[in-house]
Amino acid sequence: MQVHHINCGSLRVIDPVIPGEEPLPAVCHCLLVETDTGDLVLVETGIGTADIADPIHRLGAAWVEMVQPALAEDETAVAHLRRLGHQPQDVRDIVLTHLDLDHAGGLTDFPDARVHVHEAEHRAATTASGRLLTRYRPPQWAHQPRWQPHPDTSGEHWFGFEAVRDIDGLANTIVLIPLAGHTRGHTGIAVDLGDRWLLHAGDAFYYHGELNQPPRPHPVMQFLAEANETDRHQRISNLERLRHLHHDTATIDIFAAHDPWTLQHHLRGGNASASSTETPAGCR
Repeated sequence: MQVHHINCGSLRVIDPVIPGEEPLPAVCHCLLVETDTGDLVLVETGIGTADIADPIHRLGAAWVEMVQPALAEDETAVAHLRRLGHQPQDVRDIVLTHLDLDHAGGLTDFPDARVHVHEAEHRAATTASGRLLTRYRPPQWAHQPRWQPHPDTSGEHWFGFEAVRDIDGLANTIVLIPLAGHTRGHTGIAVDLGDRWLLHAGDAFYYHGELNQPPRPHPVMQFLAEANETDRHQRISNLERLRHLHHDTATIDIFAAHDPWTLQHHLRGGNASASSTETPAGCR
């Protein structure tokens, strides 16, 4: 098992709140997993090539103005794959925390992959209307992906969390952890490295300081978390559970999707069980 931490979309620059950290662009932190059987699995897709070619239609003018994405082709998942010696058709499975536009934009680049997502998230996104269309962008799945929606699996657990383990061909290697609150079907994605786990928490939180005891939130990212939540009680409850997991279990590395300092930490060897052969733009 080899895991590459990659940035699939730099966003606007964020000022730090912890001394010693430097201002960095927010990121779309994705994982490329090379399994022991030789299969490639992409965890999240970030911003894709079609988004870069037509950002107003695909991402929305308001989002582009507010978030200021770099829209750099060399940051797409496809570009990372090719630099690592792979082709888009080599990706067998894509696993998503949720279907917000900055997480699902690269789906179009992998039309043959199975797309694993929580059933509630798939339903919310594919039936979205009105205000929800600012976060869910139907053009990103107009190519009709090979959806694999997963319901909650009663009785399955992962370190005290409910878990979905029935991912065909990936069972117990990649596990979905329901973490609703940011969206109705938001999940974390746990990857088994053998001696430890990676937990991609998506947008269950935005800033690593939120895992501190006591929490040290980032004011801008805290505002975004509250502005984008669908259920505050669920979001805060799940964040508190993640905070306890972070402090109580040394073999789990928890990180959020848009925190650039956490991605930088991984790219500098902060997790010896995972590797990357490159440093994405915005994290140098």
